[in-house]
Amino acid sequence: MRVFVTGASGWIGSAVVPELIGAGHEVVGLARSDASAAALARAGAQVRRGTLDDVGTLRDAAAASDGVIHLAFKHDIAFSGDFQGAADADRRAVETFGEVLAGSDRPLVLASGILGLTPGRVVTERDGRDSAADASHDDGPRARQATAHRTLDLASHGVRSSVLRLPPTVYGEGDHGFMAALVGIARDRGVSGYVGDGSNRWPGVHRLDAAHLFRLALEKAPAGSVLHAVTDEGVPIRTVAEVIGRHLGLPAVSIPSEGAGAHFSWLGGMIGLDAPASSALTRELLGWQPVQPGLVDDLDKGHYFRAT
Repeated sequence: MRVFVTGASGWIGSAVVPELIGAGHEVVGLARSDASAAALARAGAQVRRGTLDDVGTLRDAAAASDGVIHLAFKHDIAFSGDFQGAADADRRAVETFGEVLAGSDRPLVLASGILGLTPGRVVTERDGRDSAADASHDDGPRARQATAHRTLDLASHGVRSSVLRLPPTVYGEGDHGFMAALVGIARDRGVSGYVGDGSNRWPGVHRLDAAHLFRLALEKAPAGSVLHAVTDEGVPIRTVAEVIGRHLGLPAVSIPSEGAGAHFSWLGGMIGLDAPASSALTRELLGWQPVQPGLVDDLDKGHYFRAT
């Protein structure tokens, strides 16, 4: 298949591209910078220059493809406070892909998220599907959920669409995300912290296992599928803090919930959430079997703690 991939040079995309090429697919990756274009060329992908705002580029690239994997999201402007702007660009991209792919039975795989769907209990692939989320302009996160619903709705328009939900922790060597942030915060604060008693759970997946699932979704996920890329159903954050503390020679300590923002900075609003998730239905549907280390084992490999 000729596959158009947005976010192809990002943390997950840079694993998805070789996964696809290794399986015999031809990859065209969207690149918004010279560095991204060079990275894609080195990986063996064709390069399509542009951004998520270039609707014409997205339309043409999708029209020339046998399928689309949409990984890109404007995290830079989302973290700067304009989550709604990032969500709007995401929605426009999905609508563009839907128009091009309608009636063709070609696949569209959207990367989405698990965190916050059903706090306090294990999220399954059946959760969050019953009604479209409110896409009002004052609620960016809910608008992004609405984009996932729009993607699933494309199944009724002849698109083999699926939504692949990712946990907050997509880990592995080279990660600059949540786990790397927690390690950096522990170094800066002199303690490895967790909120309250630290029993709240976070799911996780190794990025190579996630990349494999994206390929399976592209190749054979039925139209309208919701998939979960989850290896660890829920690792207690206190366990994570203890592993980080052991490697850095720091104590693992409880941070009161009211002090989470000051201690954990941008992670303060999330680090105390209890967000376990299951991938049992995904494994049964697609035969996906993660083979990479779990989160704790990956932390114990030591690459998060090497001096930079």
